Amino acid sequence: MSLRIYNTMSGKKEEFQPLVPGKVGMYVCGVTVYDYCHIGHARANIVFDVIFRYLQFAGYETTYVRNYTDVDDKIINRANERGISSQDLAEEFIKAFDEDMDSLGLIKPTHEPRATEYIQPIIAINQKLIDKGMAYESSGDVYYSVDKFPNYLQLSKRNMEEMQAGARVTPGEQKRNPMDFALWKTAKPSEPSWESPWGAGRPGWHIECSAMSSSLLGDSFDIHGGGRDLIFPHHENEIAQSEGASDKPFVKYWVHNGFVNVDQKKMSKSLGNFFTIRDILKTYDAEVVRFFILSAHYRSPIDFSDQNLSEAQSGLRRFYEALESAGIATEGLDQTDMTSEEGANVEIKFREAMDDDFNTALAIAHLFDGVRTMNRLVSTKKFRKKPELVAQVLDLDATILRLGEVIGLYRSQPTEWLDRVKYAGLAKLEITQEQIEGLIEKRLQARAEKDFACGDEIRGELEAKGILLLDTREGTSWRLK
Repeated sequence: MSLRIYNTMSGKKEEFQPLVPGKVGMYVCGVTVYDYCHIGHARANIVFDVIFRYLQFAGYETTYVRNYTDVDDKIINRANERGISSQDLAEEFIKAFDEDMDSLGLIKPTHEPRATEYIQPIIAINQKLIDKGMAYESSGDVYYSVDKFPNYLQLSKRNMEEMQAGARVTPGEQKRNPMDFALWKTAKPSEPSWESPWGAGRPGWHIECSAMSSSLLGDSFDIHGGGRDLIFPHHENEIAQSEGASDKPFVKYWVHNGFVNVDQKKMSKSLGNFFTIRDILKTYDAEVVRFFILSAHYRSPIDFSDQNLSEAQSGLRRFYEALESAGIATEGLDQTDMTSEEGANVEIKFREAMDDDFNTALAIAHLFDGVRTMNRLVSTKKFRKKPELVAQVLDLDATILRLGEVIGLYRSQPTEWLDRVKYAGLAKLEITQEQIEGLIEKRLQARAEKDFACGDEIRGELEAKGILLLDTREGTSWRLK
């Protein structure tokens, strides 16, 4: 099965055929750096991180560009509120963004351009559009004439007449058509600005992405990504200005991730359900957040809630417990020349899922199948004396870890991750580690004295507090329910 991608432009899945065989150019709209990132940013960036990883895994030489918008009204306003420069504010939140993405296990894109580094290419595109009659200067501003681009709104499938009927001109704007959008904004006092043929000013929001993508990927490239909220106006305007300037098709495949709701409501600061990544990581392990996001198809809406995060943590814990058990069961055994078909079968199904529009939810389900098989084999009587079973477990273990890396999971040593999550969760319960270990010792003493009723009572007492006891040949351990 070849890779198929859902293209927002056509509204259907299409076989992926890059413009240059074996090579992929991908541009994803990054953040406007004026505040800390929220769970919606986490989803978008994790989704395209996985797409980047999988394209490389599938053998494509991939150039991934993700930008920073470091000049914008929001940045200027926030900087003024804090009494610092726009540049200092942008630097602060670029650093914060990088820290958040590192914590979520993202790998670095090939290029991370900043809008302010591409002022000259922005001016050049503006001038080209003016020269072609597709844009005009008005009192130092430059606007794009949407009526000069016949395919405007082809991506969002909106109705031009209805849009024009509802359009308004903001005071101070000198547009010929309310639907026209700014390519260049004349300078205001105390705002960052650059010299241009139309006077001092700064770029509009949409033009920066056209300049950065064309500079780094060319006038035409394979994949353009972002959240669904960017389809209109941002991506629609990118198409108009890019194709208007180059007379070439801009993007072959448009990929958009779905929204994140919070407790089945739209995330909003006014509703008090707005969570930054930093807020979330105070309560949940970063890999749990990643697992939660990848457990749904990227185009589907997902509901962020404590219950769903807890379920994701339980699911990820099953993987780590299986990996830990496999490691213990095969410790010290010779791994030379041990092969089987178990891992190959899991990989085939994993690839099929990912080739079907990057279906991480189904890919993870196939990894779960591998885990169940591995657990069953490890629990076989006299497992260590059966080389064919050992080979299958070792093969599955290696395959799950390798495929997990493709989607950015299972990055920790199993015992390390399990302990980290266990002790973080313990802080929420009304019991300490010392109390648990004391009750386990008391239970072991009761069992040694054949007082099984007392042992069962202790187990029940701990379970009521959210602690499960696990009796193995190595002894008794505990974990959270």
